[in-house]
Amino acid sequence: MLQKVEICGVDTAGLPLLTAKESEELMKRLKEGDKAAREKFIVGNMRLVLSLVKRFWAKNANADDVFQAGCIGLLKAIDHFDLSVGVRFSTYAVPMILGEIKRYLRDGNSLRVSRSIRDTAYRVLKTREQLEAEDKEATIARIAEAMKVREKEVVYALDAISDPVSLFDPVCNKSGDTLMLMDQICDEKNNDEVWTEHAALRGAMEHLGERERKILFLRYYEGKTQTEISAEVGISQAQVSRLEKNAINTIREEISYDA
Repeated sequence: MLQKVEICGVDTAGLPLLTAKESEELMKRLKEGDKAAREKFIVGNMRLVLSLVKRFWAKNANADDVFQAGCIGLLKAIDHFDLSVGVRFSTYAVPMILGEIKRYLRDGNSLRVSRSIRDTAYRVLKTREQLEAEDKEATIARIAEAMKVREKEVVYALDAISDPVSLFDPVCNKSGDTLMLMDQICDEKNNDEVWTEHAALRGAMEHLGERERKILFLRYYEGKTQTEISAEVGISQAQVSRLEKNAINTIREEISYDA
């Protein structure tokens, strides 16, 4: 995160600074429904958000996103602040702004993971550390036994908090050639065996009549019932059933013959 003068289109160098009296007057007016006072109060407290965001400069996060999270905390603080409590708004707002920023940084993975799963994952990590500290092999089975949960819960929780991996991430470098993850993944839908099967099926379909091909198309590609097909083709349901069975038998015989 860089030291930015402009964040989310806001020129932070030009942000106004409210006096304690101005802040109190604007708060009273916005609580009465004055929208202009609310907007002015929000802008006047963005310096407070910025000062808290700067604490997280060292975090590897986008400055704009962190600032937005802080502004959400500011809005929540404004909505929930009670004038009768007798404390300064900044005193009340700081914990809420920090809370939103920390929540964003904690939950900022590209994949959303529920709180319960994250808690389970953290328990798994803690249990693994304890087992390793006792010089025990921290296997999935042993961790699950120590936590009194099923093994698949341990695996699922750990997978859920793992960072996503790009298909273009290098896996290894062999003989000067970089191998990426995508180079190690097999395409099960477009291999030679599947292509051969498709070619054999197309060849077998050519031995069918036009009406038989249409019945198979309506039945297995469009998912229609035999009754619906009979109405569309103009023959009885019994004839549709017979033609369908004959067509399938013909295809089987042709494929078996070619093999």
